[in-house]
Amino acid sequence: MCRHLAYLGPPIALAELLFTPPHSLSHQSWAPRDMRGGGTINADGFGIAWFQDDASVLRVRRAVPLWTDAGLPALAATLRSGAVLAAVRSATVGMPVTETAAAPFTEDRWLFSHNGKVTGWPDSVAELAAALPVRDLLTLDAPTDSALLWALVRARLRAGSTVDGALAAVVPAVARAAPGSRLNLLLTDGETIAATTAGHSLSYRHTPPGVLVASEPLDADPGWIPVPDNSLLVATPTAVTVTALEGALQ
Repeated sequence: MCRHLAYLGPPIALAELLFTPPHSLSHQSWAPRDMRGGGTINADGFGIAWFQDDASVLRVRRAVPLWTDAGLPALAATLRSGAVLAAVRSATVGMPVTETAAAPFTEDRWLFSHNGKVTGWPDSVAELAAALPVRDLLTLDAPTDSALLWALVRARLRAGSTVDGALAAVVPAVARAAPGSRLNLLLTDGETIAATTAGHSLSYRHTPPGVLVASEPLDADPGWIPVPDNSLLVATPTAVTVTALEGALQ
């Protein structure tokens, strides 16, 4: 059910996340190790978003497997950034395989991804969706659970929530409305990474002044630390905290 990662720290080539490591995101697109909850490969699209030197965000999304983009490895070797979020997608049965359904979802400085599934979609979360502005519902990137989760998180961010506060509020609300959902969310504003574990794997490697958070470790470095289920991770290049998700409710 998808793989994603986020990096903050000194600028590095995007290839160091997407292609170079032995278990890079590209490798995870066709040979993931920990697809708990369903799925075997992540071949239904991919996306990469990164901050440029002027703090603007660029994004590439495709509706094809990451490994099929022959020109991307060379391009990724030349592009450098100190803030990146990338994902490969395994679409839930019945949901469209389109470019706009692939993470990251973005607005201004916010980059977002979802690894998992909302059970009972869409009826289970209709009440939560009804609380959103109608315009937000009419302009969802795609008719998918991930796009709606992004709209719910984005509403919190627009109202002034921190990145971790937005996730800490949305995940329990969706879990109550749709029990059994898998809600690993990943969000960054270029300064902080916030992530939840709710049904899927997540690990991080903190080597100040940088931090990398990923669904699966990219290599065999012993510095990778698994995040327990039902946790909220908050990371900056200099510090990482992991707390119980319910205890982080705002």
